[in-house]
Amino acid sequence: MTPALGRRARFMNCLPLAAAASIRSGRRQKRPGRTSFFHHFPVILSGNLAVNVPAQTHVMTSRSSLILELEQALAAGTQEHRTEMLTRITDLFLAGANRYSDVQINLFDEVMTKLTSAIEAKARARLAARLADSANAPPSVIRKLAADDDIEVARPVLKDSQRLTDADLLAQARIKSQPHLLAISQRKSLSEAVTDVLVMRGDRQVAHSVARNAGARFSDAGFRILVRRSASDDGLAMQVGARPDLPRQHFLSLLEQASATVRTRLAMENPRAGAAVQNVLNEVIGGIRAETRKTSDGYANAREEVLALRRAGRLNESEVYRFAREGRFEHTALALSYMCSIELDTIEHGLQEQGHEIVLILAKIAGFSSTGAKALLLLKTADRGISAQDLDHALRSYDQLQTSTAQRVLGFYRTRVAASGLPAAG
Repeated sequence: MTPALGRRARFMNCLPLAAAASIRSGRRQKRPGRTSFFHHFPVILSGNLAVNVPAQTHVMTSRSSLILELEQALAAGTQEHRTEMLTRITDLFLAGANRYSDVQINLFDEVMTKLTSAIEAKARARLAARLADSANAPPSVIRKLAADDDIEVARPVLKDSQRLTDADLLAQARIKSQPHLLAISQRKSLSEAVTDVLVMRGDRQVAHSVARNAGARFSDAGFRILVRRSASDDGLAMQVGARPDLPRQHFLSLLEQASATVRTRLAMENPRAGAAVQNVLNEVIGGIRAETRKTSDGYANAREEVLALRRAGRLNESEVYRFAREGRFEHTALALSYMCSIELDTIEHGLQEQGHEIVLILAKIAGFSSTGAKALLLLKTADRGISAQDLDHALRSYDQLQTSTAQRVLGFYRTRVAASGLPAAG
């Protein structure tokens, strides 16, 4: 036997029998049924070989021989031959993917990864489309396809493959093109970590796609970015405003910056605000505020918790401090409303407007220390931040503010808010 024929024989012996037969025949065989496939075509490294040291050594040697022979075949073969070889091995894998052990899948992974590196983009795209829906797809191959610069290759796995972890998705979302980000945004489910990157890096199309994805979860920071981007994009404002998981404070922020058209459409189309349609534009926000409180689970839960503290005589500065530091907008607003005996609209306006004066006034009326006032300031500026200098200046003003002055100024402010139905200027 010639050296070349000897190498080919060893290569065939290392493959599952079906793969070897298929390669010898030079034509693709019909895929047998899933039930009997694995029974007839065992794969190396299967069974209990791992407990038999001599056998395990033999298997590892066979595996090394397999990869060596594969590399030699790739070096000598044509593009067409490499593609055909990958197609047959992919057929073999998919026929019994749900029956293979991790060891067997790892062998497929190693072989297919080497083949994938040696084929053209069209063939890689076909491979990606075939493997995207496989829950047991070889993970290294999937990651390699997801990282492909050619979007036609990457799209199927970025969009559908269950094999990609959050770490895999983040690695691509941070560096790849907008079409890659768009594919990620269309996945059935997305974590907060991934959507944070999408809303920061994504273009308008990506932002719209992830905003209307019902399976996407957003962090507080992610919602802030979406709301901010919605200011100049009515379509995005509608998609963000219609999300049932949009926290109340972000919904109100979105309304306050939105166009009259968006406000009216949200009032008509948003199930949380459908009964709030008004004839006069300045009544729309007021009506939506009241309606969202009635239908918001977050508001209902916050009201129940705050009322329980009030009934127990424990609704005090320390509880409000805790709410504010934890970023619990509804809890903080409700607590201030009860403690100061002031309508909730006024409290919410004060916590959202640009200036700091009304928040300081509310804190003074509630009898808070400068520590409590600071927590309220940090809550209301969480989306844009506040410099140490501005924070120090605000707290110095707070120390000088008299309670009588605070009550007098608040009276004017409440009259202004009630008359306008819109947020007071900061």
